[in-house]
Amino acid sequence: MNAAASGAHLSEVYPTLPFEPVGGEGVYLEDAAGRRVLDLYAGHAVAALGYRHPRLVEAVAEQARTLFFQSNAVPLRVRDEAAQTLADFAPEPLERVFFVNSGAEANENALRLALKLTRRTGVVAVEHAFHGRTAAAGAVTWPPGKSWYGFPRTPMDVAFVARDDVAALRAAVDDRTAAVILEPVQGLAGAYALSPEFCRAARKACDETGALLILDEVQTGIGRLGAPFGADLLGIAPDLLTTAKGLAGGLPAGAVLMRQEVASELGSGSLGTTFGGGPVTCAAITAVIDTIRREGLLDRVRAVSAQIRASCRVGPVRSVHGMGFLLGLVTGPPAAAVRDALLERSILTGTSVDPHVLRLLPPLILDDEHAARLAAALGDLDDATL
Repeated sequence: MNAAASGAHLSEVYPTLPFEPVGGEGVYLEDAAGRRVLDLYAGHAVAALGYRHPRLVEAVAEQARTLFFQSNAVPLRVRDEAAQTLADFAPEPLERVFFVNSGAEANENALRLALKLTRRTGVVAVEHAFHGRTAAAGAVTWPPGKSWYGFPRTPMDVAFVARDDVAALRAAVDDRTAAVILEPVQGLAGAYALSPEFCRAARKACDETGALLILDEVQTGIGRLGAPFGADLLGIAPDLLTTAKGLAGGLPAGAVLMRQEVASELGSGSLGTTFGGGPVTCAAITAVIDTIRREGLLDRVRAVSAQIRASCRVGPVRSVHGMGFLLGLVTGPPAAAVRDALLERSILTGTSVDPHVLRLLPPLILDDEHAARLAAALGDLDDATL
């Protein structure tokens, strides 16, 4: 296909950057001309192990050679192993796993479960949240009435509370509330970390009213914050936890983790998915989590994150917030201009809905050399030229 025909049949719904990767290795992407770009965005936090990680590649290849696909209509040992691995990695008491294909699908199912099990009609969400582009997930995505779902009405009643406003949260959660849903760190909003006090207040409010607490860890889970999940850092136990993004290192994968008490209410046909829990994806899930453990990547995330925080408040960057490898660099000039200038220097970063927050979501294998390169590139930038 020639350059003129490239993308001719794609619906143009995504703004794209002037760089087309054809391959990758480690934390680097490469285009057809051989240009290597340091990837600090990892495809929206998906490439958790970077590119061509031997353990992940071999696990996927071996499973593809053995059994490429079968549905949940038959039992599979590789699916059982992935569920066991994920449950062991997750905080207690999340013992049961339902595999799906994406973060939006995971949130959709978690919300459906909360509404069904409590027989209530309301959900409390947090301002500036992003939970997905499907009906229920879109309904709890900020801003109300202008979010992604685009349907004539929401499938449930939704009340939004200001982030970190404990009093407003307590007032919003009552005996009509089926669930409270929150992200430990609001990624698309610019890597804004909700306060531990606010998250613990959500747990307490749910306990007092019989509502279920859903932690959306689609972006924050699977080691991105320097712990298995944000719940570990907050010291709270959710009733349901959703995860996706880096779960399978690049294959479409999501999961709903739940307490045994929640799972015990489910029966045959309560939930369904065609592709969720497929054998190749499940092999990848096990490989990703095993690699995080074997290579000590949680320690690396914490150490390199601290280095970025200490060294990258230079050039156009005024401050750094977020946690682990979900960081927001607050910029004086527009973040998009900083992103473009870094890409000219062969460093790929991302933006957010906050026009002055540059978002970093690098692979968990990033090391201090890569962080130093970012700091040096930022130091070379000048506000006046951006």
